[in-house]
Amino acid sequence: MSIIQQIRDKAAWAIFILIALSLLGFLLMDALVGRGGNGLFSDQTTSVGVVNGKEIEQKDYELKIKQMEDQYARIGYPINEMMRQGMRDQAWSQFITEEALKAEVKKLGLDVSDKELNDILYINPPQDLKQAYSNEQGVFDANRLKQTFAEVKRKKEKQSLDQLNTYLNALVDNRLQEKYVSLLTNSTYYPKWMAEKQNSDNTAMAAVSYVHVPYATIVDSTVKVSDDEIAAYIAKHKEEFKQEESRSISYVAFDAAPSGADTTELINKLLNLKAEFASASEKEMPAFLLRSGSALNYADIFATKSNMQVPNKDSIQNLADGQLFGPYLDATNLTVAKMMGKRTVPDSIKARHILIKLADQRGQYRDDSTAKKLIDSIATAIKGGADFNEMVLKYSEDEGSKNTKGEYEFKSTSNLVKPFYDVVFYKPVGTKEIVKAESNDYVGYHYIEVLSQKNFETAYKVAYLSKPILPSQETQDKASGLANQFAAESRSATAFDETARKRNYNKLLAADIKPLDAEIPGLGNSRQLVRWIYEADKGDVSEAFNNVGDKSIVVMVTEINKEGSMSPAKARPMIEFIVRNQKKAAQIKKSIGTATTLDAVATATKMPVLRADSITFQTPFFPNAGQEPKVGGYAFNAANKGKVSTPVAGTGGVFVISTENIYAKPSDGVSVEQQRLSMMQNQKAQAAQRSFEALKKNATVKDNRAKLY
Repeated sequence: MSIIQQIRDKAAWAIFILIALSLLGFLLMDALVGRGGNGLFSDQTTSVGVVNGKEIEQKDYELKIKQMEDQYARIGYPINEMMRQGMRDQAWSQFITEEALKAEVKKLGLDVSDKELNDILYINPPQDLKQAYSNEQGVFDANRLKQTFAEVKRKKEKQSLDQLNTYLNALVDNRLQEKYVSLLTNSTYYPKWMAEKQNSDNTAMAAVSYVHVPYATIVDSTVKVSDDEIAAYIAKHKEEFKQEESRSISYVAFDAAPSGADTTELINKLLNLKAEFASASEKEMPAFLLRSGSALNYADIFATKSNMQVPNKDSIQNLADGQLFGPYLDATNLTVAKMMGKRTVPDSIKARHILIKLADQRGQYRDDSTAKKLIDSIATAIKGGADFNEMVLKYSEDEGSKNTKGEYEFKSTSNLVKPFYDVVFYKPVGTKEIVKAESNDYVGYHYIEVLSQKNFETAYKVAYLSKPILPSQETQDKASGLANQFAAESRSATAFDETARKRNYNKLLAADIKPLDAEIPGLGNSRQLVRWIYEADKGDVSEAFNNVGDKSIVVMVTEINKEGSMSPAKARPMIEFIVRNQKKAAQIKKSIGTATTLDAVATATKMPVLRADSITFQTPFFPNAGQEPKVGGYAFNAANKGKVSTPVAGTGGVFVISTENIYAKPSDGVSVEQQRLSMMQNQKAQAAQRSFEALKKNATVKDNRAKLY
């Protein structure tokens, strides 16, 4: 099965579970580690940074990352280095937001009283407490929760007390965030006059005459832009040209990708395994694939014809039971497929169920015999005429189906526990069965009824013996040898360039490498290399780095950019044309001189007088000139009507313009009040996020992570 299909099959569930766990993750972010240092990483005291004077401990930072990784691991979703780096950045961003928000909340005087916390715990508890402290009828038992808290306090065990206090603090922090967001959203207002003005602007049009002198009439090479002029522009626009710390490199790469001989060797290995693969029974197949070092485990499922997304699927689907196909190329693997069996299955089903848990991630609910007796009694009651929905509401411990009478609709690609899947897809409509299921999330008994099945088609169970095509030691040694020789001959920047030129090696570039980057575009996972780049000086040349992706490389540091404003050299490609156009505008204005009529301007510049009768305020587009917001602003100023402007420097040239008329096109009939309410709702939706971004921007942050990872 292709790796891409595996990810597709699981991605929807990954997203669903990550969203479902987000609130719980916020509340329990520190619940497993006491602030006194009794947690998983308690032996580490190194700070990863400082936010508004608060040290962020490495153990807290790593715990937050681990919780993110665990959410993916629970569903078997593969985590690569790029994803892991994203988690590191996300965790760091969360710490900045949390600390910045705490300071703002304190400044506003927001608080959570003991009575309010009591209400959160016992009257409107978070979902994790509600599920953990509900009785067999699904009713939240506040007294049981109170008893748990009392027992923790009575025993006075430091770790348990720390965990309890951390959890309560998290509830308080969450409530304070809710209050802060409510303050922002409820203070948002969009006045009627602004909506009316927006409507007026949206319908405004103008008729104008103008002379346009394009900047292109002056040859670029005649207008020089100095570094001092670039620096002056940066100084006036500091916010636009801020930069993070970064470095750039030149490198020469020596290919260590698998050779044709390496591929042939792997083909021969697979051919030698084919006889044993062909003779392995279904029971023996998982152990055989594991023993053979297959990159894919045995998937004991039937994939429908339309859902099989693998190379050569037509040939594989035409195999007889027990027959093999391959080796064939599947992404970067060589694969042999074996047909294990075929059957007709529905593409989609509808079923209903009741779940009785033995245990889940929150702990033990009941022993096996108690759970089995309860599910048996439920099945007996339903068989005797009890209402299924009433049984769901009273007993089922699947919160996701309590409001749907226990009903679900599933596609054949759904990621279900195998005993449940086998009943709803392989048993006929009308089947009523009890199965025991176990997943990463829970252990329990399902009572299942199959309600309907649709769109039957042939499905295939296929075993895949798959191995990655890897370079041999000989191939790696060859690339490494060339890289070592080049590094030895290139101990300075001058020697690096000269040796590359002499040997006709291609010099490649990588720019804007950040201190915490784990990958460099074109090179793959390169954390060790990034660390060397930040330990080196400009012009330093590395020793050979082997096994960087499928290459051996030698690197030279070409640029070091400090945090702050860009240097004139770096900013020049973005600024030079702007400053050049400013200087051209001054020349054009000088050529216009004292001309006060459009005809006089046209004569002085040798450009025609043009006219446009439908310029819009929203997008002031001028024929033969393009969109010119600054010129449009002049045109729609009522005080300028009938007057000839002084020269206006626009985006593409200098304009002299006269507004003949300002009028309105017919309105589209949008209600001003509806528009006002819509804009206010948009502001409410963006208020919290914008505020958090502003708090983060204004926070005092020192990031030490690059020294530790």
